[in-house]
Amino acid sequence: MRRIGLIVNPIAGMGGRVGLKGTDGWDIVERAVRLGAKPWSPLRARRALEEMLPLKDRVELVTYPGIMGGEVAAKCGWKPRVIGELSSKHTTPEDTRHAAREMVELGVDLIMFVGGDGTARDIYDAVGLNAVVVGVPAGVKMYSAVFASSPEAAGRLAARYLRGEVRGTVEREVLDIDEEAFRRGRLSIRLYGYLKVPSDARLIVGGKAPTSMSEKLNQEAIAADIIEGMKDSYYYIIGPGTTTKTILEKLGCEYSLLGVDVVRGGRLVGRDLSEAEMLDVIRGGEARIIVSPIGGQGYVFGRGNQQISPRVIRRAGGRKSIIIAATMHKIASLRGRPLLVDTNDRELDGELSGWYRIIVGYKERLMYRVVPG
Repeated sequence: MRRIGLIVNPIAGMGGRVGLKGTDGWDIVERAVRLGAKPWSPLRARRALEEMLPLKDRVELVTYPGIMGGEVAAKCGWKPRVIGELSSKHTTPEDTRHAAREMVELGVDLIMFVGGDGTARDIYDAVGLNAVVVGVPAGVKMYSAVFASSPEAAGRLAARYLRGEVRGTVEREVLDIDEEAFRRGRLSIRLYGYLKVPSDARLIVGGKAPTSMSEKLNQEAIAADIIEGMKDSYYYIIGPGTTTKTILEKLGCEYSLLGVDVVRGGRLVGRDLSEAEMLDVIRGGEARIIVSPIGGQGYVFGRGNQQISPRVIRRAGGRKSIIIAATMHKIASLRGRPLLVDTNDRELDGELSGWYRIIVGYKERLMYRVVPG
């Protein structure tokens, strides 16, 4: 019987919809809760585990107590082997590291962890290249290249590896994000280490590709096209990134590079907004959502812009409200792979799927497909 380890970071991703850009540190977690944040990593874990249910009588699932895996595994129909103990009612990075080390000592064949870049760093600190891992994306920031494209993809990849259908492994980057700098609108990334993941490029996404200087003119052409088509009566929700924020630059508005801003009539009416703040700003008016996919990964929703939540998207009018802009370099970096949506609402992800006219320059369009992540 093969063994898989499950580690759930229960606070991962809680800062996304409330605009906190991460949950490193209990002071940030408590602030997120005060702003109305709810845990979502247990649901992400469940979606991954449900993909693996056909193996539950042939694979032993090893996990930590309660909110770190035991609860969600039991609810999914697994009979997990629960090891270790939590240091307190609040889980800590040390709990994640202890869990990973104990699982390696027990000889698990694979560790599936649920979290973001911070969780990936904790796993690396604990086991380095001494274990094969799969990351279930549940954080606000997932720039590291060790995450599957969705919880379902993580479950499928784990199942394929345990059945021996995927035998090889590759070393993929774990990146260190300065969360304080990120909250101030500055992206500071360094290579932290490498983790070993099953070799299946269809199910594991790459790390974020940086913007090159050669893209600036392309971004300005895209911005000019979008501004020309703006209606003064509409609210425009503008997602994170250099492509979208070039619009605000050309309008002469102050903006948050890594947050979500709203403009109307060419003027900034909301800066670095949470889900609730956005809903309040656009109440009673027509709205459009302008987003650009993450370079190298292709996510339109669900990576770094969780503030643009299912409630916001539906309030704005769903698919008809979405304007996608991308430089040709960014499209080329996908190498033919579709764009992805992962809103944590599978029904909405399906509604948002299909072909879009992507703005790739001034009066230039490209038909491109969007699918659930």
